[in-house]
Amino acid sequence: MTSTTLSTSPPLFARTSAEPTQTHISDDPSSFMQSQDAPDIDQIELLSVSWNQDYGCFAAGTSQGFRIYNCQPFKETFRRDLKSGGFKIVEMLFRCNILALVGGNSNFHYPPNKVIIWDDHQSRCIGEFAFRSDVRGVKLRRDRIVVILEHKIYVYSFMDLKLLHQIETLANPRGLCCLAHHSNTSVLACPGLHRGQVRIEHFGLNRMKLINAHDSHIACLTLTFDGLLLVTASTKGTLIRIFNTMEGTRLQEVRRGVDRADIYSLALSPNAQWLAVSSDKGTVHIFHLRVRVFGEDSSSRQSSVQGPALFHQNSSTSLDALITPSTGANPGSSLSFMRGVLPKYFSSEWSFAQFHLPEDTHQFIAAFGSQNTVIIVGLNGSFYRCSFDPANGGEMLQQEYVKFLETDSRPR
Repeated sequence: MTSTTLSTSPPLFARTSAEPTQTHISDDPSSFMQSQDAPDIDQIELLSVSWNQDYGCFAAGTSQGFRIYNCQPFKETFRRDLKSGGFKIVEMLFRCNILALVGGNSNFHYPPNKVIIWDDHQSRCIGEFAFRSDVRGVKLRRDRIVVILEHKIYVYSFMDLKLLHQIETLANPRGLCCLAHHSNTSVLACPGLHRGQVRIEHFGLNRMKLINAHDSHIACLTLTFDGLLLVTASTKGTLIRIFNTMEGTRLQEVRRGVDRADIYSLALSPNAQWLAVSSDKGTVHIFHLRVRVFGEDSSSRQSSVQGPALFHQNSSTSLDALITPSTGANPGSSLSFMRGVLPKYFSSEWSFAQFHLPEDTHQFIAAFGSQNTVIIVGLNGSFYRCSFDPANGGEMLQQEYVKFLETDSRPR
C-alpha cells in the first residue's frame, strides 16, 4: 500500500514504492545542532568528500555530521553536527538548500539504508526513503533523485518523488552512476549487467545504449555536462577511454600508466578540452581531449551548450566531426610511428600535465577550477589548488594548500 505526504517547504512530496520499505516526512528538527552549538571536536573521521555539480563547492561527510566548503575563495560555508552519528554520503544540488544524506554505520538515527532529504533552510529532514539494503550512492539534478543500491538503481522525480525508472546492474559496491546536468538533456550512465559494460540512458530520447568499455570491471565513470561524452576507467586503472554516448563509438584512449592503479576520480573541464584523473598513485594527471567543442570559455560553467558537437549522430562519419587536430596534444612514445607493428603500449597517449601530491592524502578527488587550475580534496582533510600550462604542460604548480579538517581518517 502506498501513501503520499506533502511537505510544506520546497515542492517535495513523499511516496512509497515497491522497493522502498517506507518514505515519510520528519518533523524532528532537533536531530541536528547548528554550527555555533556544535561540540568542539579536535579529531573526527572524514567519511566522504564529494563535489557539487559545477565543482564550485564540496561536501564533507564526517563521523559527527557534514560540512560544506566553497572552493573559490576557499572557506567553510557551514557545518551541521549530529547527536547520533555521521554521514557517509552527502550529495549537494548545486548551491541550493536541499541535500541528500545517507548515514554511516554508526549513525543509529539515520542508518545506511535510508536516504534523507534535508532542507538546510528549515534545518530539518523533510523526507526519507528506506530500502532493504544499504545505499551505495545518491545523485541529484534539478528534476531527478537517483538512488544507487548494489544491484539496482532507482530514478525518482524531484517534484513528487514518483518512481520513474528501475535499472538492474552488475554488482556495484562503489555506487557508480553519473548524470548529465544540462537542462535540455536527461542522460544517465551506470554499470551494465556484464563486466566492463556501461549502460547509457537517454531518457529524453527514450533510447538506451550499451557500451563495452573495458575487459575489467568499471572503476570510475563521468559524463560531460550535456551527456554526449562518456569517460571510463576500469579496475586495472591503466587506460582511460572516451566514448560518444549516442553511438557508443570510442573517440580516444589515453594511458595513465603501466602499473595497476585504483582510479579515484575522473573530471572533465566545462568545455570538454581537459580531463583530470586521480588515483592511489598520489598523482593527478591532466589529459588533452581531441574532441570538438562549441566554446573555449572554460569559466562559463552553465552556458547553453557545454560539450562536444555531435554532427550527423546516426552517420558513420560522425567520428570525423568529433575529433579535432592534435594541437596541445598529449605526449606519446617516440616509436608511435610504428603503430600496428609494436605493442599497443608504444602508441599510447600519456598525460599532458601532472601534479604529485606531497603527502599521503589517502583517497582524493580532483576537478577543474577557473583559468587552467585544478582543485584537489583528500580524505585526510587537505585541499589543494594548482595550475597547469595549457601550452606546454608538464609539472603543475601548487598555488594553495588548506588543511580544512584534522581527521583520523584511514585509507580505504
